Amino acid sequence: MNPKAFISYSWTSPEHEEWVLKLATELREVGVDVILDKWDLRAGHDAITFMEQMVANPEIKKVILVCDRKYVEKTDGRAGGVGTEAQIISPAIYAKADQDKFVAVTTEIGPDGKPFLPTYYKSRIYIDLTGDEVYAQNFEQLVRWIYDKPIHVKPALGKPPAFLAENDAPALANTALHRRAVDAIKNAKPFAKGAIEEYFDSCIVGLEAFRIAGGENDIDDKVVKSIEDFLPYRAQLIEIFVALAQYRDTEETRQQVHRFFERMLPYVDAPEGLNQYHDWDFDNFKFIIHELFLYLNAILLKYEAFEFTGHMMRQPYYISKGHRGGNSTVVSFADFRHYLRSLEHRNNRLKTNRLSVHADLLEMRSHASGVDFQHLMQADFVLFLRGSLDELLRNGNQWWPVTLVYCEVYRGAFEIFARGQSTKYFARICSLLDIKGKDELATLLQAFQTQKLQVPRWRFRGVDSAALMGFDKLETTA
Repeated sequence: MNPKAFISYSWTSPEHEEWVLKLATELREVGVDVILDKWDLRAGHDAITFMEQMVANPEIKKVILVCDRKYVEKTDGRAGGVGTEAQIISPAIYAKADQDKFVAVTTEIGPDGKPFLPTYYKSRIYIDLTGDEVYAQNFEQLVRWIYDKPIHVKPALGKPPAFLAENDAPALANTALHRRAVDAIKNAKPFAKGAIEEYFDSCIVGLEAFRIAGGENDIDDKVVKSIEDFLPYRAQLIEIFVALAQYRDTEETRQQVHRFFERMLPYVDAPEGLNQYHDWDFDNFKFIIHELFLYLNAILLKYEAFEFTGHMMRQPYYISKGHRGGNSTVVSFADFRHYLRSLEHRNNRLKTNRLSVHADLLEMRSHASGVDFQHLMQADFVLFLRGSLDELLRNGNQWWPVTLVYCEVYRGAFEIFARGQSTKYFARICSLLDIKGKDELATLLQAFQTQKLQVPRWRFRGVDSAALMGFDKLETTA
């Protein structure tokens, strides 16, 4: 059944009456049974009775108040027919708890820049139809209101995350520092650098709370539980990374983020003074740090902060004395990805026969991250290309792109390479990968074909680098 709607308005001027008639006609054209005095109030009818019926009639599901200066003056002054309507409508509005029968449609702005609204309606949501530039979009909003079909529908409630059910989950207790840092970044506060440093410091110190005790039998359960417990803090850091990519892509920021990841690297090894341990005792840290590095680069590439991404791949990472045999050293970004023996053990113990439990966890955890998994894969692929080029041309270390076990799901080239058909855009990709041109990518593909460099494979699945970068179409347009 078509919804019925009554339009209340003032006969301000012939032009205004024509505007209301046009609105009513357009509503009828989309199936709304509009009740309008010009159509439905005949000579000899009682106007007051007509108005009372429009408000009280249960068949009239919606009442539209067309508000201009004259309408508001008559409403607030209780003058004329509009004033009478106000005496009928205002108590009806206040009497209804859900208040879903009445909406104000504004057509005129006052000298204070605010729309004219009746006093009894001041605190309520209205629909702005004050100009042609907003009419089309907001007319749809009005239609949706009449049909009770809003654009934004509240999603169904999901299950509480697993980490909330655990009473022993570690807490970083740095929410206030996080909010302060985000606000400082987005609003360019003078203390932004310090706020970022304080927040990063709290994360580094707080990581210690996630250290797990080793063991042979249940180590994979402990690793999985630890990374689940870290989810709230991963969400914090993702928000920080997004804010930095959008609002604060500076040399200073790049160095801060680089140092932050640098300070996490010692967690992938045994701390000083610990003499008995297994390599997999630190697999939770290896997973967390690798995941965070993937998210950082996925976000930077999404927002095309190529110089930032290039900095994170180009600069070496310093590990101080006391780790890795006791000597200070520098490593490449490839050190953020490690083989996780505990997850391979989990695959065998549970007989899941998965190609990569590590990749499965990353994919599953991406669903509630706000970052599409395809962006993580794109970042993984870029890191793989850069690491492979480093190994081939600069004696660096290759990066193993664990997420690309899913690459068959996403056909064609990743977004930045699809855009790389443009010569100008491809130049930015070259800078990102630290190469001079397409010839060096051709050399890389040749190294994969001749097995001079390892091509990632998972049983029968392999990475087709030429397809994922759309090699044949790169640099083919202006």
